[in-house]
Amino acid sequence: MFDSLSEKLKEIIRKTSGNAVITEENMLEAVREIRRALLDADVSLSVVKSFISNIKEKALGADVLKSVKPEQQLVKIVNDELKELLGGENKPLDLTVKPSLILMLGLQGSGKTTSCAKLAKKLKSDGKKPLLVACDVQRPAAITQLKILANETSVDFFDPKDLKDIVEIIKLAKEFALQNNNDILIIDTAGRLQIDTAMMAELLIADRTFLFNEKLLVIDSMTGQEAVDIARNFDEQLNITGVILTKLDGDTRGGAALSVVYSTKKPVKFVGTGEKIEPLEVFYPDRMANRILGMGDIVTLVERAQKAFDEKQAKELEEKMLKNSFSFEDFLRIQKQMKLLGSLDNILGMLPIQGLNNDDRQKISHEGEKQLKKIEVMISSMTKEERKNPDLLNSSRKKRIAKGAGVSLDEFNKFIVQFDLMRKMMKGMGAFKNGKNAASARLNAMKQANSMKRKYKFK
Repeated sequence: MFDSLSEKLKEIIRKTSGNAVITEENMLEAVREIRRALLDADVSLSVVKSFISNIKEKALGADVLKSVKPEQQLVKIVNDELKELLGGENKPLDLTVKPSLILMLGLQGSGKTTSCAKLAKKLKSDGKKPLLVACDVQRPAAITQLKILANETSVDFFDPKDLKDIVEIIKLAKEFALQNNNDILIIDTAGRLQIDTAMMAELLIADRTFLFNEKLLVIDSMTGQEAVDIARNFDEQLNITGVILTKLDGDTRGGAALSVVYSTKKPVKFVGTGEKIEPLEVFYPDRMANRILGMGDIVTLVERAQKAFDEKQAKELEEKMLKNSFSFEDFLRIQKQMKLLGSLDNILGMLPIQGLNNDDRQKISHEGEKQLKKIEVMISSMTKEERKNPDLLNSSRKKRIAKGAGVSLDEFNKFIVQFDLMRKMMKGMGAFKNGKNAASARLNAMKQANSMKRKYKFK
């Protein structure tokens, strides 16, 4: 998401860095470029006008034109404005009542039913006990779909059976939740291809009957400018409390997110990517603003890592690394856990790497993913004993594995050298950690690495 906008803003900032001082002329040129970038990113005209007006006011103010590099000042101003445009700060869900009621709204095809399951999975991982409630009685397949998703995520499901009145369904679901100790009801409602009177009347009756803690509008981020009209209509009728943006991985422009927040003054609370039932991600405006300007998002990356890596397994792997008993199986285990952090492209996007544009990042991630898959195939072509004990790999075993993996012996030998070098370096780190002579340990690791390079001539 925001790839095209991010690339253009970073380019504008790079151009500004060539100026010695901030002047009205060079700052106005940068502002004009930012306006074009926002419009190209499908941000609505009214939002662009407001955004540019604020930037001009701050960039050309007398109190901000001293003792600072132009690009630094521009980054600070644009970052602050993007953060405000995206909602200012994260707004957590209001779950003060038990059971709390979350009404999920949206048009057909926006990803509403899938988002219900993703939200349930997120809340379950936070220690809650959600209940999925099927109130899309207009589309029978929606009830079946939600039931299947509830089973996949191991979340409780309330089946409306033959009921058609959503008020009655919610009432019975609340009673069920109280008996079953469910603390949150996630209510999937009917969607249409467009907003119509019948759909809105049904929702209005439910809204006047129950006190919903949250009314979340699910919007397909690829909808573009139409997303603004959809959000305004729902907000005017039902006073939504927040937005969930779906399919962010398919939207490189991101204008819908910026426009919806500005138009409704309601925060984006969660974002979703892909079709797999992975938990929704909490939306943080400040982190997203940093990512758009190429400043990375280390906090989110660390949070993902904390969830992806099991502490006990991490400790065991550390001990193996330090004892030089790290195996191919351990390597595969780490690789599988790394996948939980997201794609390599996504991870690189969270790292503040200066000068790395989107094209280069995608090329690096593509090559990286390709190499990791190739390594996985090579390791999978080994026997269980070989994966556990790398020292078993003699000449004949290597030839067999390379052939089974569909790679050349030269390529397989290069991988083995790199793997052994990594093990030796880990051993050197262990010596340093245990208080031994660090220089001697590093020198020994280098000698062993050079010895291996001479041993394998890659023929």
